[in-house]
Amino acid sequence: MNAAITLIREIDALLPQTQCGLCGHRDGCLPYAKSIVEGEDANKCVPGGQPVADALATLLQRPFLQAEASVWPIQEDGRPQRMKAIIREDECIGCTKCINACPVDAIIGSGKLMHSVLSDLCTGCELCIPPCPVDCIDLIEDPQPLLTPLQKQQEQSDLRQRYYAHIQREELRRVHRKGPVVRAEIDTELFAQFSNALEEIPVIQRLEGKTKITNSIDAKTTIELAKIRTQIKKLEKQLNVRPDPTKQQQLDQLQQRLGEIQEL
Repeated sequence: MNAAITLIREIDALLPQTQCGLCGHRDGCLPYAKSIVEGEDANKCVPGGQPVADALATLLQRPFLQAEASVWPIQEDGRPQRMKAIIREDECIGCTKCINACPVDAIIGSGKLMHSVLSDLCTGCELCIPPCPVDCIDLIEDPQPLLTPLQKQQEQSDLRQRYYAHIQREELRRVHRKGPVVRAEIDTELFAQFSNALEEIPVIQRLEGKTKITNSIDAKTTIELAKIRTQIKKLEKQLNVRPDPTKQQQLDQLQQRLGEIQEL
């Protein structure tokens, strides 16, 4: 069992963590990693493209397979074009359905109020589009330059943590919600094994058929964290181009605030 868990971790580390479900696993990258260990083909990650399919084949010592095709053109790094969702805010009715659908909490807003997409956090997974009752969400090409391998690794780690926090909060709502829930069925026990190893997110426990969430992050804190992380990323990009003492001070203050919130 330990060897299987280790291999699942290694596979999951190669997956892009978009949590898009295009591989056929609506509950995200981790369940697909588990299914690969159990024998499923390792070429179904659409946003990962051929580079991820080849990396998985190398890791698993399996034959190299053609990656599942994407509807988007291929970038210089061999992966499909990165996309971002945008909301036509003047048409948004504030239904909150896109907020619940976003696997990495990249959409902020409140009921009957305008919503906005935090573009630096959006993975272009497209999961927010089907539930929108007024069809006010578009996809555009990500204008940012391609990420370096280190930046890609950091992004995947952040997205993984954000998704774990999201599904755990949604599972808590599911337990107390009446009526049908239109969402993927989460393998809570699987995620519990892996969330225990991450420090910045809640931990899922299965108790008598119900989900118990410990150390949960409330919605207000989640939004504040998302805003701070977006501001930090923008300042880091600006400082990489040109040093600026004022912006550096702002970055230091934001990083300090981020640390304070995470310690709560």
